[in-house]
Amino acid sequence: MTTRPEPAAVRAAVVADAHGITRVHHTAWRETYTRLLPEGALDVLDEDAFATRWASIIDDDVTSVHVAERGGEIVGWCSASAGRDEDRPRDAELEGIYVLASEYGTGTGQALLDAAIADRPAYLWVADDNPRARAFYARNGFHPDGVNDVHHLLGHPLPAVRLVR
Repeated sequence: MTTRPEPAAVRAAVVADAHGITRVHHTAWRETYTRLLPEGALDVLDEDAFATRWASIIDDDVTSVHVAERGGEIVGWCSASAGRDEDRPRDAELEGIYVLASEYGTGTGQALLDAAIADRPAYLWVADDNPRARAFYARNGFHPDGVNDVHHLLGHPLPAVRLVR
């Protein structure tokens, strides 16, 4: 009988976490979006620019950012706010949540979601062709509200669907 690992420890992010968040952000994008984007699209990721942007986001009074740590290393992150869309359907938006593939099935994603928005009504955008994420959100009560869009990831179109709870 195998034992499922415990979720990673979750805490509020601090500016010093910007590089760790960036590392997870880039790795998770590669693990998630490589099959959805043109070959080489993710090769342009600029770690220093992302880390500077993350430091600014963590330091603002608009976005709540949490990190998940295992063994002193950041293995996931999430961010939430009052919402970026003019037609926002809820008063909270889960802006992003990513964990390394090595954390899949550990409960770390759930711990991050709980830290960011708990069980409050919220909305989020997810890549339309991301069955793993869509199943996770469905387990947490999110469902499509009928609004679709094309988001751009590093300049490349990525069909997205809005989910609400």
